[in-house]
Amino acid sequence: MSRTKSNSDPEQVRAFTIECARICSDMKCSDVKVLDVQGLSQVSDYIVVASGTSSRQMKSVAQALEDLGKERGEPPYRTNRDSGGTWVVADFVDVVIHLFEPEQRFYYDIETLWKSGTSVEWRRPGDPAASRQGD
Repeated sequence: MSRTKSNSDPEQVRAFTIECARICSDMKCSDVKVLDVQGLSQVSDYIVVASGTSSRQMKSVAQALEDLGKERGEPPYRTNRDSGGTWVVADFVDVVIHLFEPEQRFYYDIETLWKSGTSVEWRRPGDPAASRQGD
C-alpha cells in the first residue's frame, strides 16, 4: 500500500534529500545511501542511511540536519536517538534519515528492507569521493 500523496513540491523534497545526504558525507559519515521509496512506503518518499563513527558525531550530524530543515522552513517532525546512541532517526515526513553505528546498521539492514527503492545519486558533480567504493 502506498503513502497518501504529499503536499510538498517533489523537486524541493528531492533537493532537500540530496542536501541531507551531502551534509552526512561532509560531516564524515560513511556509506551514505539515498533511496527513493515513493509508492513503496506509507511513511516517506525518501530514505537516507549513513554510518557514523560515534554517538557524538551522529548527534552533531542530526543537529545539522535539523538546522537545515529549519532554515528551509521544514523542521523535523521528530528526531529520536536510541539509549545507547548507536542509532539516530531524523524524520522530516517526506524524508527519513537513519544514522547508525556500523554494527547497528548491519543488524537492522534498512537497505535490504527497502531494496525495491531506487538509488538516488547525491554527490556533487566532480566530487572525487564519487569514485570511492562504500561511500
